[in-house]
Amino acid sequence: MHVPVPIRGPFSYPFRLFGIRRSRMNPNLCTICEMMFRVVKRRQNIEVELTILSADLRGYTALSQTQSSSQVQELLETFYDECAEAIWAHDGLLNKTVGDAVMAIFNFPITRADHPGQAVAAARRIQERCAARRAELTAKGGDAAALGIGIGIHTGMASFGEFGRMHRDFTAIGSTVNLAARLQAAAGTGEILASAAVIDRLAGVKEQAAVRRFMAKGFAEPVEAYLV
Repeated sequence: MHVPVPIRGPFSYPFRLFGIRRSRMNPNLCTICEMMFRVVKRRQNIEVELTILSADLRGYTALSQTQSSSQVQELLETFYDECAEAIWAHDGLLNKTVGDAVMAIFNFPITRADHPGQAVAAARRIQERCAARRAELTAKGGDAAALGIGIGIHTGMASFGEFGRMHRDFTAIGSTVNLAARLQAAAGTGEILASAAVIDRLAGVKEQAAVRRFMAKGFAEPVEAYLV
């Protein structure tokens, strides 16, 4: 679902007059996709299979105590930019940026049969790009702990739409989102933890992936996760 709407150059001017621009959640989409969903599906909770990627910048609080506000801002912007590039390259939506964390959605509105694999590929790209940027910062005398990332990925059914009354949030909710966040919290710096639901959709990965079991907040049974 790549929309053939000219967003740049002179042909984009008529579209811009009507507020049609590249989506901030994914530049492969235009804002008309967001507007259509908001108007047609407003206040409706649709159930859809999604893969959720949750990524967190490790040690952010400690770094903010030792670095200047401009250095912290640059660090966050680098983190957001690297995450966005990787997520968009694999047809995901950068749905939320909250402090030192991001949440991405795969399989809506750009549908992909291999959305769990796309999320894992995006996560690996985030780690690779942030590791490279971290090496650059360290070479310039920066903190070696900067841009350490932990990532969690889970796939399953979730509710997607606009939620809230006084303040509406256009996002996904449910246990699928919650588990992705728990996996991210359990991941160490530089690690990607994927749920069994994700790993089962990746050919030839489960046999080689290290298994980690842990108790997650809000879940009665131990969670089985895989390092990918």
